Amino acid sequence: MALLVLCAAGTLWADEAEEQAARQAEEHADGQDPGPDSGHDSGHGASRLTDEHIPLQVESVPQRPKFLLELGNPYLGTGRIKPGFELPTGAVWQPSLILFGTLRTALQTFTDGPDERTEWANRLDLFGNLQLSGSERLVVGFRNLDRNGRFTSYVFEPELDEPFVDEFNANVQALYFEGDFGEIFPGLDPEDFGRADIGFSIGRQPLLFQEGMLINDSIDGFGITRNTLLPKNTSNFRMTFFVGLDNVDRNQLSDDSATLLAVLTSTDVRRSTVDVDLAWVDGDELSGDLLALGVSAVQRLGKTNSSFRILGSFAGGQETPFATDGVLLFSELSWTPAHGHDLAYVTTFVALDQYSPAASDPAVGGPLGRAGISFAAVGLGSYGAPLSSTARDVAGGAVGYQKFLGADSRRQLIGEVGLRAGTGAGVGDAAALTLRYQAAYGRRMVLVLDAFGGTRQAVMPEASDATLWGGRVEFQLKF
Repeated sequence: MALLVLCAAGTLWADEAEEQAARQAEEHADGQDPGPDSGHDSGHGASRLTDEHIPLQVESVPQRPKFLLELGNPYLGTGRIKPGFELPTGAVWQPSLILFGTLRTALQTFTDGPDERTEWANRLDLFGNLQLSGSERLVVGFRNLDRNGRFTSYVFEPELDEPFVDEFNANVQALYFEGDFGEIFPGLDPEDFGRADIGFSIGRQPLLFQEGMLINDSIDGFGITRNTLLPKNTSNFRMTFFVGLDNVDRNQLSDDSATLLAVLTSTDVRRSTVDVDLAWVDGDELSGDLLALGVSAVQRLGKTNSSFRILGSFAGGQETPFATDGVLLFSELSWTPAHGHDLAYVTTFVALDQYSPAASDPAVGGPLGRAGISFAAVGLGSYGAPLSSTARDVAGGAVGYQKFLGADSRRQLIGEVGLRAGTGAGVGDAAALTLRYQAAYGRRMVLVLDAFGGTRQAVMPEASDATLWGGRVEFQLKF
């Protein structure tokens, strides 16, 4: 009898549960939420991951634009990988070749006191990349419309007897091979513990160290790199030894006599990345020798990105236009304001005497170009930076804001105020307001609009202060 009562009670409870579950299903179908107190989550709560299979959402990802030329395995493509071939050393190479570049053309005008210039300037950067494996490649690069800081252009003002400047050339700007001994000769370290993971590069190669403040040039030479070293209290240590034999530019001037020796290191510690770099430039009696060094720390301070640098240059003898004594202190702070993706930044610098980089290309400007768009060379034509990027007896910096526009953030506006205050004889004060608008169109086109206005204090007693202003329209075609 008791058993019959229990069975009947269980049946009634089950029927009631089914009815309640049915009511919840109806409420769910009607868009009603039964709420957390319904007592029947049953795995159908709003926070539960669905059991429904959802395929990879690739419709919103745009197709990769085609290169000018692509042979072999598709770059970052999908599908079967071609088998390639095996070297006698045991390494397997799967060659693929891509050809790509950027064409820049700009109409620009600027006034520096009594000097005015209006021009149409052009630049073409063309590269070929022969990828042999994940670590070995051969790169060739050309800049067919400029050389030694001069660009193919047409000058409208001032009036010239020959307004067209022809700098078309087929000079090789970069030609180098880079690889890893441990990958080319896998038998040296069969268990791949990293003992043979020594990288190397040889040829005419672009170098950028200390964000270009120490070295920013394309140099003929060779380098050896040992990576993934683990000193105590570090997560990684990299050391590079580089020898530059030719094509060394110094203070934006070509020095055919110069050779460069550099030891370049980077260490990842708990809260920072510390770079310590040392370079020696050996010149002739006219250009002089130079010792240049840089120490930097890059880290996050709370929600702020920060970097601090100290750089020094010391002439090996008598100072020359290529080799000077000086110290540069430089800092950068940037952060993203709350509830957005914009970027605010502040840079500061102090230069004691005259700091000289070890090597710098004529088109990249001076060491203070990193301070902001008011100091940075555009690298196209004669259009100069609103404020000088030389680091001689000066203190200053920039305050700027980068605003991203549109839902897709393909447009942006940068506004910046830059300041230079002379701290030595012959160096005047200067200030500028610089604006830059950039917008991407389609898959390959970028529009850049620049404008600036400013003033520079006269150094000579009989001279008057100079008014600075300029503007430019640039189109970039990436292919």
